[in-house]
Amino acid sequence: MKWIKAWLRRWRRTVPVSDHQRALDLIAAVDAGGLPLNPARVNAIARSLGMEVSTRAPVEETVQRIRQALKRVQS
Repeated sequence: MKWIKAWLRRWRRTVPVSDHQRALDLIAAVDAGGLPLNPARVNAIARSLGMEVSTRAPVEETVQRIRQALKRVQS
């Protein structure tokens, strides 16, 4: 029972990740050789950055647009 309480205390302290950080994590995973398996999640990240994304857009295209948006923000 103690371990459940300890786990719950740690779980409550987690800070939600910002949209910008989610995008950076996505790009880092793609650069490391990963493939995004959930296109809806990629689209949600793009929309949270203010982009309009078609549900029919290829994931690779959306990832490229996110990459370009991050470069504009960093510059």
